[in-house]
Amino acid sequence: MTIEQIQAAIPHRAPMLLIDEVVSQTETTIRCKKTFRDDEFFFQGHYPNQPIVPGVILCEVGMQAGAVLLSNIIQAVRGIEADNELSAKVPVATRLNNVKFKKIVKPGDTVEVAVTLTEQVQVAYFLTAKVTVDGKLATRFDFACTIADPQT
Repeated sequence: MTIEQIQAAIPHRAPMLLIDEVVSQTETTIRCKKTFRDDEFFFQGHYPNQPIVPGVILCEVGMQAGAVLLSNIIQAVRGIEADNELSAKVPVATRLNNVKFKKIVKPGDTVEVAVTLTEQVQVAYFLTAKVTVDGKLATRFDFACTIADPQT
């Protein structure tokens, strides 16, 4: 997917768009990459002189990957057209569980995030995310999303 296709799938924009590339996708999984640049806004005050990527940002990368996956699932399964009422809805996180931080991520690191849809109950989607850096697990967590109207 191109960055334009990612932006069409989810509402996030710079500086909060945290997916650089979708590497692969199946019906229930997605793999994405993000390279953390030295000038990312969150490095300014997070461990000055030894910046590290905040854990909440690593979680956000995973949830954005999940949002792209859900957007594509909804488009494919329901055959949504651009003018369809459901196509205007956005994935919204409702739960974050079992979060584990295993490895520090620093400026210049490229992470790969793998998200798997584990269950769907009506409009509730349950997913698992694993964020790796240099092939080693940095973060893993379970999360849930629903599809909601964007606030106006």
